[in-house]
Amino acid sequence: MENAYAKSVAEVLEAFGVDPTKGLSDTQVAENARIYGKNGTPFWKLILKQFDDLLVKILIAAAIVSFLLALVNGETGLTAFLEPSVIFLILAANAAVGVITETNAEKALQELRAYQADVATVLRNGCFSILPATELVPGDIVEVGVGCKVPADMRMVEMLSNQLRVDQAILTGESCSVAKELKSTSATNAVYQDKTNILFSGTVVVAGRARAIVVGVGSNTAMGSIRDAMLRTEDEATPLKKKLDEFGTFLAKIIAGICILVWVVNIGHFHDPSHGGYLRGAIHYFKIAVALAVAAIPEGLPAVVTTCLALGTKRMARLNAIVRSLPSVETLGCTTVICSDKTGTLTTNMMSVSKVCVVRSVHRSPITDEYSVTGTTFSPEGLIFDATGMQLEFPAQFPCLLHIAMCSALCNESTLQYNPDKKAYEKIGESTEVALRVLVEKVGLPGFDSMPSALNMLSKHERAAYCNHYWEHQFKKISVLEFSRDRKMMSVLCSRKQQEIMFSKGAPESIILRCSHILCNDDGSSVPLTTDIRNELEARFQSFAGKDTLRCLALALKRMPTGQQTLSYEDESNLTFIGLVGMLDPPREEVRNAMLSCMAAGIRVIVVTGDNKSTAESLCRQIGAFEHLDDFTGYSYTASEFEQLPPMQRTIALQRMELFTRVEPSHKKMLVEALQNQNEVVAMTGDGVNDAPALKKADIGIAMGSGTAVAKSASDMVLADDNFASIVAAVAEGRAIYNNTKQFIRYMISSNIGEVVCIFVAAVLGMPDTLIPVQLLWVNLVTDGLPATAIGFNKPDCNVMAAKPRKVNEAVVTGWLFFRYLVIGAYVGLATIAGFVWWFVYSDDGPKLLYNELVNFDSCSTRQTPYPCSIFDDRHPSTVSMTVLVVVEMFNALNNLSENQSLLVIPPWSNLWLVGSIILTMLLHVLILYIEPLSILFSVTPLTWAEWRIVLYLSFPVIIIDEILKFFSRNSRGRRLHFRLRRHDILPKNEAHDK
Repeated sequence: MENAYAKSVAEVLEAFGVDPTKGLSDTQVAENARIYGKNGTPFWKLILKQFDDLLVKILIAAAIVSFLLALVNGETGLTAFLEPSVIFLILAANAAVGVITETNAEKALQELRAYQADVATVLRNGCFSILPATELVPGDIVEVGVGCKVPADMRMVEMLSNQLRVDQAILTGESCSVAKELKSTSATNAVYQDKTNILFSGTVVVAGRARAIVVGVGSNTAMGSIRDAMLRTEDEATPLKKKLDEFGTFLAKIIAGICILVWVVNIGHFHDPSHGGYLRGAIHYFKIAVALAVAAIPEGLPAVVTTCLALGTKRMARLNAIVRSLPSVETLGCTTVICSDKTGTLTTNMMSVSKVCVVRSVHRSPITDEYSVTGTTFSPEGLIFDATGMQLEFPAQFPCLLHIAMCSALCNESTLQYNPDKKAYEKIGESTEVALRVLVEKVGLPGFDSMPSALNMLSKHERAAYCNHYWEHQFKKISVLEFSRDRKMMSVLCSRKQQEIMFSKGAPESIILRCSHILCNDDGSSVPLTTDIRNELEARFQSFAGKDTLRCLALALKRMPTGQQTLSYEDESNLTFIGLVGMLDPPREEVRNAMLSCMAAGIRVIVVTGDNKSTAESLCRQIGAFEHLDDFTGYSYTASEFEQLPPMQRTIALQRMELFTRVEPSHKKMLVEALQNQNEVVAMTGDGVNDAPALKKADIGIAMGSGTAVAKSASDMVLADDNFASIVAAVAEGRAIYNNTKQFIRYMISSNIGEVVCIFVAAVLGMPDTLIPVQLLWVNLVTDGLPATAIGFNKPDCNVMAAKPRKVNEAVVTGWLFFRYLVIGAYVGLATIAGFVWWFVYSDDGPKLLYNELVNFDSCSTRQTPYPCSIFDDRHPSTVSMTVLVVVEMFNALNNLSENQSLLVIPPWSNLWLVGSIILTMLLHVLILYIEPLSILFSVTPLTWAEWRIVLYLSFPVIIIDEILKFFSRNSRGRRLHFRLRRHDILPKNEAHDK
């Protein structure tokens, strides 16, 4: 039943045909189970998903073609399988990494079950029985009491105590427990907070007893709708993933064009005698086209991106930001909006007394004294300051503060304790009552000059409630009048030294109305409460509750006749007013600076909360990060206000919004989607079950370390210290990682351009194969992969957080940069060919052919030559070419220490990881040259000193060329050229943020 909250108790009972005194019969249970139901990615798809990438598909096609061509040529054994085997091994390794990372992603749905109650006390056939919560059906009558986890969505039908309060923070984010009632709700577009007669599945009863009728089970509960929302939420591709996908599509077109071009250019050579027929000639040049495809695809790029992001996550973990989804590291760099949950994220989610008001004296002005209390957690540590800002050395020496401490300790049903496992103080019971317990500890005890330092010497376990226990031992509780909705107060009768005293606490309007005297703070005297003093106290209460939006409680006492053993409501009159306390869920101390840093970095923060508008606006003012707003009009909206706006005004509101209140889970997800439709990159923080769908939908979901397991599982990142400030550090790290990612992508692109130039030019000139596919794979994976990964350790720029967020559609490689890397790539390719030509034409160990003979090698068998035709199968020239390619790319890696800074400014030793990777790469290369089985596998041979010397001569100039290009980049001419070329980006751009 969807609108049970709007119907009366009788109407709901009638709809389900149930007698509240007997419950459902067995027949009705079976029928309702049939009608409503009960309460309660294949692995192979995950593997296939890893291969759903265009570049990967091209590689698979190249491997299959390579294998088929080998079979057509009659090759068998290792030679036929080597190349396709290497390609498939690479792809398998990459897929394994992807599968391992993603298998943990869907745990949220399983962990949501932790918030479902295990059992329920159910009335069936006129008898109460305890049944598994999964067996509940709509229409069941269920009884709940203090500590019970609500087993299903239920409509209240009978109150069995003065009140029923429920902690529904995991669903709505409200910092205080909510009082439930029987009467129906007439609110239009009612949100969860308005449904005060509904008990929501998974929430916890903190006070009272009641009976309720089940109106929703399984997916028809509030918690079930969260689970369904998470199921419906599809993972969005990150900006970098989109860029790499676009790059892959672009590269595929270029590769196809070049392959066809190479094939067409060489059609005239298909008839050459060396091929042994037209078909074999066609197949030979098709193999060259396949080699080109292998050369053009940066096979190591997915692995290097993954490795670099993984290394970045380790650094972020040291900043208390634990990354669950690797690509989210990069997403942080372009985050434009952070939607921050208020309760527990910007605030401590620990109710604390922040102000105390007492009557000073009736004989001098001002009549009242106001104290401020520090401390924003349940930790019993904090100071008390008077109105002038002076610290009170011994607060318990002041009569009113002393009696406030007594009343707070005795008129209290909660518990404060220390949890050594979590290393934190925890509450049991109402947050407001625990806040009073903490105030007692801050006030201390009377008569001990060394009190503050003596308390600090206690263990944390003893310190948690030391002063509270002192008062509980001094006074013996005799009788309690529980809180009731009509009185809005509770009282406790205590006895000490044959003297009976009643302590009362409650809503200020109720307590002040019942007071006839006041306790003076100056001398501890009790004087009659005059109209003027009453008006002054009510004004202070309105100031606390209105301007400061504090939750207020008034405290009072009354001396009772000796020997009295019970209390009645009539006793709650002629009270002596002690004081007024104002409490709030305080903001975290570090949030202000974190928000200012976000603003400086061009990131907008929207505070999202289930609390009411005035409370949230007050908190925003306390944080101090919204000082630029004199008025929240146009910046602050409740969920219902926002939904009622016309589409155009809603669009404008989204662009200005800084506060979104009275929200429920569906609103949070709706907000994320609306912002994404405006091309914003959205980070969503949260800690409750209610945040999970929005966390999953956001570009980056950030859960709190102390939050629920569901929220953590749905998130991309977890803040171990719950500190909003850690988000800022994580954003800075994310930006630095992206900058380094761009550097190694550019490095790999220039290397691959070099390989394509090498094969293409050699094919066009008619030279023998300079490099075979297996050698290209080795270069792309090992010799490119290690330095590219090390580039991820480049130090971040000092002003990384001064820049605005980069645009989602910003190309990874722009026109001027592509021109630079085209020049570098062209040199890499030509240097590789030069090494090949050098061996044949100039080397003392080579045949010293004429250049013309080299480019006409395929007609060797038809001519008389002073050299054997087998010289063209020698492994030396391709070894020199491969070594030139490796060494020139090592020098090019040094060029990528910075995009525009010279190596003289940022020397190689600024990134020792890069230096180490270059040394390791060269050792691996030497290994395959000089170790027998490996040299045969890769068709290489050991080099002489003369050959190594020419390798260095051909490789080093790449540094000089890039230094000149960097100079132009720093120079105004380079910037003008960048301006002219910036429209012609190598990577296509999306005009809209696809969502």
